[in-house]
Amino acid sequence: MADEAAAPAAAGAPGISPASPDGAAVADLEALLRSKIREVRDYPRPGVVFKDITPLLADRRAFAETVAALAAGNEGVDKVVGIEARGFIFAAPVALALGAGFVPVRKAGKLPADTFAETYELEYGVATVEVHTDAFAPGDRVLIIDDVLATGGTAAAAAGLVSRSGATVQQIAVLLELGFLSGRAKLDGLSVRALLAE
Repeated sequence: MADEAAAPAAAGAPGISPASPDGAAVADLEALLRSKIREVRDYPRPGVVFKDITPLLADRRAFAETVAALAAGNEGVDKVVGIEARGFIFAAPVALALGAGFVPVRKAGKLPADTFAETYELEYGVATVEVHTDAFAPGDRVLIIDDVLATGGTAAAAAGLVSRSGATVQQIAVLLELGFLSGRAKLDGLSVRALLAE
């Protein structure tokens, strides 16, 4: 996962970015996905509510609907980036659905060949993500996928890696956005779509 899918509980208006123009279908999708995301309180530390997506992944309909919704509107992309680790789970089937290639963005030291690296700030310290230098061709249109958009640091770093490679970010798409953490502020100028928002 990019930004940890754990964050302090906060009030917010839940919402969904339409995957189709049909309002009823959007509402049905939102209800299905919300019913399959489990909240685990005080994990991984006291005061945190962890968004556990394993029930969604185990439900074949919810998983398939999530993949379809993340892919929607991104026909014609050349590559789909998955951000380690839970972004991989969604990005690979999205790439297959779109007839595109899959590119992993990984934590530092996990890729075997030459890499570009981007470092970003965490609450306590810094982290680095990398991508192979030959992962993209100049002009590639790229969709970046992750499970959760929280503070935006990891997504911004992944977008930086795409840009350094000479490719273009078409969209960043996530299952869930924790809007109260203002992650979009780090993604200014980029198209960001969340299936669910809190």
